[in-house]
Amino acid sequence: MASTLASRRTGRRLAADTGLLVAAAAFALPLVWVILSSVDPQADLRVKAPDGITLDNFDAVLKPDITFTPLLNSLILCGGGTLLTVVCAALAAYPLSRFRSRLNRPFLLTILFATSLPITAIMVPVYALFVQVDLIDTMQGTILFFAASQLPFAIWLMKNFMDGVPKELEEAAWTDGASPMQSLVRVVLPLMGPGVAVVTVFSFVMMWGNFFVPFMLLLTPDQMPASVSINEFFGNRGMVAYGQLAAFSVIYSTPVILLYVLVARRLGSGFALGGAVKG
Repeated sequence: MASTLASRRTGRRLAADTGLLVAAAAFALPLVWVILSSVDPQADLRVKAPDGITLDNFDAVLKPDITFTPLLNSLILCGGGTLLTVVCAALAAYPLSRFRSRLNRPFLLTILFATSLPITAIMVPVYALFVQVDLIDTMQGTILFFAASQLPFAIWLMKNFMDGVPKELEEAAWTDGASPMQSLVRVVLPLMGPGVAVVTVFSFVMMWGNFFVPFMLLLTPDQMPASVSINEFFGNRGMVAYGQLAAFSVIYSTPVILLYVLVARRLGSGFALGGAVKG
């Protein structure tokens, strides 16, 4: 009987491991194709060893109009949108976390409903509104919409992390004369560093890979971010410069990877609140 149970557990474990390996391979194959094709002079859709190692693909895309200007536009749009999202999410999550009201739950449910709205469903009225208020084809208008689209889920995340910070620490700061805003900036946010890092990375990544919003709201080619300019590698009649596309994808992914590396220590750390409210 014991051997039968052990064999069943082993079979289930093998099946689970096999499923995880298959899922990992499905995610890894596109990454492998990007890396190999970026240095392959004869790159195509197949995942194969390069016919020869070359940097010509990178030389072809490392031009101001192809890579540098779109990347700078992406950094401005996503950086500004992320900063605005994090600040507004912290200010909105603080009263939801610290003050009890019968309106808290309806407000949170409204936010949850807002996260389920597809952007494609609201782009037509947003476009018409931006035309009326003269924000169409402007970087600031696109930044505002980026922040507004990411804010609902950012508030949810920020509130959940903020709930983990003991209120007694704020009360001690209030006793010393700190205002609620000062306690938020000097006590709560430093202690929920991992939460702020999660919201920052999530918001930046979602904005960085967004094609539809800047494609609709920006009209001037010089203002287009990299997520839109990557479409230039898809030529007419199905002709695609696969090697250059892969090289551009490697460069395009670098800022997101660097951001994750910079905040990885904060993501992996705890809140370090042990013993903070004792004594």
